[in-house]
Amino acid sequence: MFEIFKDINVNWMGLRKPLIMLSIAVLLAGLVSAIGRQLTEGGTDAFNLGVDFQGGTVITAKFNGKPSEDELRSSLQQQGVTDAVIQSSIDKQDEVLIKVPLFEGVEANQPAAAPINAPANGQNPAENVPVANTQVNKGRETVKNALDTFGKEAEATLSLADDPNARYKIVGTDSVGPVAGAQLRNQAVIATLLGMIGILLFIAFRYDWTYAAGAVIAVFHDVLITLAFFSVFQWEVSLTVLAALLTLVGFSVNDSIVIFDRIRENLTLHRGKSLYQLTNDSINQTMSRTIVTNGLVFLSVLALVIFGGEVLRGFSLALFVGSITGTFSTIAIASPIAIWWQDKLGAAKVKDVAIKPGEKLASASRRSVTRRPVTR
Repeated sequence: MFEIFKDINVNWMGLRKPLIMLSIAVLLAGLVSAIGRQLTEGGTDAFNLGVDFQGGTVITAKFNGKPSEDELRSSLQQQGVTDAVIQSSIDKQDEVLIKVPLFEGVEANQPAAAPINAPANGQNPAENVPVANTQVNKGRETVKNALDTFGKEAEATLSLADDPNARYKIVGTDSVGPVAGAQLRNQAVIATLLGMIGILLFIAFRYDWTYAAGAVIAVFHDVLITLAFFSVFQWEVSLTVLAALLTLVGFSVNDSIVIFDRIRENLTLHRGKSLYQLTNDSINQTMSRTIVTNGLVFLSVLALVIFGGEVLRGFSLALFVGSITGTFSTIAIASPIAIWWQDKLGAAKVKDVAIKPGEKLASASRRSVTRRPVTR
């Protein structure tokens, strides 16, 4: 294997306790932030949930000379919308998708919006408008006021091309209800948990369940640390953030498997060494590979954070934090927990097995996970 950094000799296992304490401190900070925000009267929620989870209005606008995303965002901020999501269409360069959250003062726990029918029997139109439709109309009106700063909207009966004095036209208005947002959130949590269960079963089958436990605990650690940062700094949590968390699950476990594989090789090649030393050597032997691969990932994610813009902000920040914690947990969480657990199980089995005359038990540090009496 090509190595840039050779003969690395760091006592990672000796540093495991202060590194674990650092993780606990960050997790506690996230927990205090989440609980404190929820319990503070008039405060913010534990997480800054985006339109996908809170519900809101999605406006599709077509432009004759589309303004930049920064100009659109600045115009929306002047209308009091500070957390709008603006996405340019990939296949239609003159269209843009604008998502605005639910507005305060309008009930959110209503069915999805339905077309507004004309009033009947001389009743007041406002009395017949469902609350969900009121929410949609409020969102459309706010976006329209922001877009009017760029020019006139095309007449309702005319297309944008047929109205020479128009700058834009709203071609679509949809609502995202909070019920749908809750379903998306629950499905994302279930997908993450199923992914972790799959990882647990695979590593348990391929290596041993003690290794699997260490890897899954490390993955949980990475996800929780990332969420702690999102709670403390109130970064917006959207579907792209959940996609980043699922990516992080695979990224984190990959490093753990590389180190576990090297530990298994060293258990066979160096049976005279302690399990503690074998784990330390395995981490150091794979450190060059970890620095090269994870370093390139870190630089790529850093470029996304700096140049990705607002659309990719949540995704890039989640991967940025996750790429650091994923590397950290492989060294400080996964390997120490797996080896500690394996060593404890080995010691327990040594006590339970009776030693026959003329036989010796291989020590827990010199055998694989399956402990058996061996004759030397």
